Order: sequence, then structure tokens, then C-alpha cells
Amino acid sequence: MKIATWNVNGIRARESQLAEWLRRDRPDVVCLQELKAERAQIPDPCKLEEYWDYWHCLRGYSGVSLQVRKELLDGPAVFSHPEFDMESRIVQVELGNLIVASVYVPNGGKDFPAKVAFVERLIEWTARVHQSGRELILCGDMNIARSEMDVHPKERKPRAIGQLPEERALFERLLGEHLVDVGRAQDPSNENLFTWWAPWRNLRARNIGWRLDYVLASKTIAARAVSCVVLAEVGTSDHAPVVMTTA
Repeated sequence: MKIATWNVNGIRARESQLAEWLRRDRPDVVCLQELKAERAQIPDPCKLEEYWDYWHCLRGYSGVSLQVRKELLDGPAVFSHPEFDMESRIVQVELGNLIVASVYVPNGGKDFPAKVAFVERLIEWTARVHQSGRELILCGDMNIARSEMDVHPKERKPRAIGQLPEERALFERLLGEHLVDVGRAQDPSNENLFTWWAPWRNLRARNIGWRLDYVLASKTIAARAVSCVVLAEVGTSDHAPVVMTTA
């Protein structure tokens, strides 16, 4: 199975890039974030016939979606939202005993307590999912660089939101005993593994960035992962897609 996540930073701006990428790589499940569009504004080329899809939108702000290849299911996909969803930031789909969720954690720059509260609720929800005996794949833009390694040395700022010790502590609580950061597990010593680059000074080409986008998976699923890669060459968003492939 191939699970992909991408913060497109405006789906209308990335319309042709998204459609081209989906047709090229054919992921089984696609998680998108920061759509910045109402449902009626989602471009038709982004709605591929071979996918069940759900677009959870707000006009010009936030927004997440999930697309699931139809051949994975016997009938229409069942999409829903955890009760703590706010500002169209999370959508989930049930695939048998597996839950896949696309999540866009608040940046926290304008309302840091809201970011902390959202992640706290996310931690509680993931614990309940595992307590129920389900498996989970949580994909998206977490807006937290997990460790110092996940920020280029030139971008490290001890008091910058996204790098704060309290945020990193929340991230470790989110992983807890059940979830694995698959990208880091697959590439544990790579100090140049980034998914976001500020859109100035040619930082993306120079790979001076942060790792903010993740595939977090239950240990049973992470153990089957054969790769989890950043597709830095795809698209013009300030984020790159991340794709996990399992055996």
C-alpha cells in the first residue's frame, strides 16, 4: 500500500501539479492539507474517477481532504471527523480495522494555546483509537519540527514556534507507545530530511528547511514499511509530499 500526504498550500494554485502527481505515482490513499478553498471551488482535475474522495473545506483558509482508491473497498468509503475537529483540520476514513486520518495542526503563531489544545485532543483521540484495537495512520502537516535534527542549522531558533520544547514534548506524547514516525525510522541519521522551506532566498533549492510533514503509523504498520520518502521535486507548494510504501 502507498500512503501519501501533501500540504498543497492552496489547491487551486496546485491543480495541475496535483493531478499530474496522482496519475504518475498512483498512491492508494492521499491526504491533503491547506486546501484554501470551499468545496465548490475544488478543481475538477483534482477529483480523479478512480478515487473515493472527501473535501473538508473552509473558504480561503485551512481545509483537509482524503482520497482512497476505489479498488481498496467493496463500496463507498466511510469518512468522518473526530469530535475535536476545528477549522476543517482533520478528516478520517475507515479501511476495515485501519483508520487513516489527514490532519493539519494549527501553526500557533496567532493563537498558541489553540495549537496546544488541538494537539492535546489529537493525543487523546489516537489513544482511544488504539485502545479500541484499531490500527492508525496519521498523516499531515503537524507544524512541529520533532527535534533539532529536523531543522537545518541555519533555521534553528530556540524560541520559534514549531521548535519550542513544549511542542516537541507534545509530539513525543503523540507518538507514545503506539505510533512510529515512519520517515525518521526509515532514515534515522539523515540530517537533511526536510519537508518545508520558507519561500525566499532560494531555500528549497539549497535544502535549508524544516521537517513538518509526517506519516505516523501504528507499530504493526510501521514494521511493514519499506520506504517513506520526501518528494522534494514535486510541485511549487512550500511543502513537499511525503509517501510511505508498505509491503
